[in-house]
Amino acid sequence: MKAKTIYILLAVALLSGAAIYLVLRNRKPAQETAAAAESKESGNGEPEVELSEAQYKTAGIQTGGFEMKNLSEVIHANGYTKLPPQNQADVSVFSSGLIRNIDVIEGQFVRRGQRLATLESPEFTRLQEAYFTSKSNLGFLTAELERQKVLNQEQVNSRKTYEKTKADHETEKARFASLKKQLELMNIPASEQSISSVPVIAPISGYITAVNVKIGTNAEPGKPLFSIVDNSQMHVDLLVYEKDLYKVKEGQTVRFVLTNQDHSEISGRIFSVGKAFENETKSVAVHADIINDKQVLIPGMYVNALIDVGTSQVPALPSEAVVKADGREFIFVLEEEEETHAHEEEGGEEHTHGTHFRRVEVKSGVTQLGYTAVTPLQELPADAKIVKAGAYYLQSHLLKTESGGSGHAH
Repeated sequence: MKAKTIYILLAVALLSGAAIYLVLRNRKPAQETAAAAESKESGNGEPEVELSEAQYKTAGIQTGGFEMKNLSEVIHANGYTKLPPQNQADVSVFSSGLIRNIDVIEGQFVRRGQRLATLESPEFTRLQEAYFTSKSNLGFLTAELERQKVLNQEQVNSRKTYEKTKADHETEKARFASLKKQLELMNIPASEQSISSVPVIAPISGYITAVNVKIGTNAEPGKPLFSIVDNSQMHVDLLVYEKDLYKVKEGQTVRFVLTNQDHSEISGRIFSVGKAFENETKSVAVHADIINDKQVLIPGMYVNALIDVGTSQVPALPSEAVVKADGREFIFVLEEEEETHAHEEEGGEEHTHGTHFRRVEVKSGVTQLGYTAVTPLQELPADAKIVKAGAYYLQSHLLKTESGGSGHAH
């Protein structure tokens, strides 16, 4: 009985050993393949990063090429967006009256000549009455002057009578012209029908920035009722210090960013350089037109600007495209797009490869307005797709993989 038990135990041990051998034999190629994949590096000795489709979307990666930027010969300046006086208007009236209707609200765009409100006053009726009376008197005096002129030529009347008629005619003519001008300024039509209300008209096209009245308000002459701004002629006033003033000239290009916006670069061109210091700052105001004003600009926005005073341009990338690791600087270059192919073994099972990025060492230069001059330490194709946004995600993904976390890196 004891011998039979020993034989059974030996049989179990042999079967267990055979099973373990088969498992290890099958796992060895997979382990070797994985080890080879983990140690695979790009031709320059730098690791590659592989992202799945989901990871690629999460990273928000954007690619592109180098941009030529003038980052070497520039003058730094700060300033504000500003509107010229002719693109701003305060709307007031020439005669007092009550506001009966208001046709606009703040922020609304209006065109020149558009009605903003309706003003009502008995003065308008009296002014029309005076105008029509003067018009009638002028007609009478014109006819009388012609009659007295004929009589004077025939020596029927005295010279004194003719001169008095001529003086009365000139006086009434001047009064009529004055009343007509007043009607025009108050937007009162010179018609036979008397009116007691007139429209308040927009003097320029633009956006309503202030409504200082409400229905029933007593409008007073010279007191602003509405304010309008036309932002189409926005320019930038920059302060340049005395030490840099000799380098600044009309026609030079200006690049600036709005400090409280998304740091998108806006271009401009200098059209005027001030001839006196601003207050006691030892700085001079430099005025620049805005060329690409796709941003929503309003007067008074603070800007950081660079005035290009040289012609040297260098290849540059957004500063976020350059990452630092181990005391060196790198960028990531797109290696291959996502593709699907079938394995020849295991019955043609499909396998999806992710998107591959290769890390390339670079040397960075000056950084200005969110861009950095970059020189790759190895030659890159002219059409290389460089990661402009998302480089830090790729670097962190690489570090996580190297430290034993999940993810793919080659």
